[in-house]
Amino acid sequence: MLGADGVLSQPHERLVYDTDAYTIARGRPDVVVLPRTPDEVAAIVRIAARHDLPVIPRGAGTGLSGGCMAPEGGLMIALTRMTRILALDPLNRSALVEAGVVNLSLSKAAAPEGLHFAPDPSSQSACTLGGNVAENAGGPHTLKYGVTTNHVLGLEVVTPDGEIVWLGGPAEDCPGYDLLGLFVGSEGTLGIVTRMHLRLTPNPPAVRTMLAAFATVEDASNAVSSLIASGIIPAALEMMDQTIVEAVEAAFAFGFPQDAGAVLILELDGLDAGLDTQAQRAIALCRQNGARDVRIAKDDAERERLWIARKKAIGAVGRLSPSKVTQDGVIPRTQLPRVLARISEIGARYGLRIANVFHAGDGNLHPVVLFDERDPDQVRRVLDAGGEILDVCLEAGGSLSGEHGIGVEKQAHMARMFAPEDLAAMRRVRDALDPQQRMNPGKLLPTPGACAETPRLAMLGGSQ
Repeated sequence: MLGADGVLSQPHERLVYDTDAYTIARGRPDVVVLPRTPDEVAAIVRIAARHDLPVIPRGAGTGLSGGCMAPEGGLMIALTRMTRILALDPLNRSALVEAGVVNLSLSKAAAPEGLHFAPDPSSQSACTLGGNVAENAGGPHTLKYGVTTNHVLGLEVVTPDGEIVWLGGPAEDCPGYDLLGLFVGSEGTLGIVTRMHLRLTPNPPAVRTMLAAFATVEDASNAVSSLIASGIIPAALEMMDQTIVEAVEAAFAFGFPQDAGAVLILELDGLDAGLDTQAQRAIALCRQNGARDVRIAKDDAERERLWIARKKAIGAVGRLSPSKVTQDGVIPRTQLPRVLARISEIGARYGLRIANVFHAGDGNLHPVVLFDERDPDQVRRVLDAGGEILDVCLEAGGSLSGEHGIGVEKQAHMARMFAPEDLAAMRRVRDALDPQQRMNPGKLLPTPGACAETPRLAMLGGSQ
């Protein structure tokens, strides 16, 4: 059906697909298929159903929680050949796209119409829109504009029995049950998205982007709280600590102050009239909270260089360590100083270096734990430290994930965030849509009655 180049079955071909960016978790599929149309996806799912095979949807593999690897083997459906932008509708500010379209490609296609796709994860130059839907991806500018679910109008989905259905559509607010909202963020456990109606956002008429340097992370955190409390709504408000600044400056030579304990990237957008006044208010608040220097990007080129450095920051830590795990807890903004101090203490106790780069404006933390995955002892310490970091986020009144999803990484922690009755309700929904549990098995929901250590030990077992 797919041709010889559409089926990968040799060990060296499948090796590429045995993990995502959460490289601790590995599981190789028995076969990888590369369909080009929704009908082919549906036919493949029906074949898998007849043979009772697990089905694992996969986009670009940029996920950070092990959500698109195959812990039980099975049939992996890679959607990276489904790359067509089928329609741009500037009047209705929407687009119809296939699941394999790269996030940034949609914004580039919409740019001549003065539009863009607002969710902008750091991997936006590689990640696919289908993967964004699966994980409910975010990004720096979702502080003002919202995460993926706020920009999805409709989805074409292949169900676990191989039927093609539409949830929602090009119009706003379809009546009936919100199955569209249920599907976004379901991590491939309810079906496979093949096409999407997405909302496009007008490009702002004016932008001011600032870089503020602070002596300490605590000062920068207090500035974040002050900015939000003042009523200013930044388009983005990002923090990088000294370790991240060191790596980013070595990689991009932007001119970051390497002796700063933390830097904030603050972006304001809107009508040009009044934006400079708002920027001056923001600068004053930063200075009141200890900023020793604040500078505004002088032109679009400098702004673009600054955002390239921020979005490639986690990749830049490869200069500091051969391996990394990037966490994704969410906390109330007012808890930033206390939680970051606890994270530092956890790193010291486990003998691990932890760098921080994150969406400070909405409290979405990304502690980057540096280690060498070739050392089993370091891997164990990383997993234990990561668990404690998530516990600290929950104790602070936060959540397990802001945009990376649960995957296999955080399954054991779901029982710490949700009561047994909550998890049972989620399982009943999954059972109703996928009674055989074949869609992306071993992800998101913990197995009832399973020991919390089971996922960790399975990860340490390595690749099949």
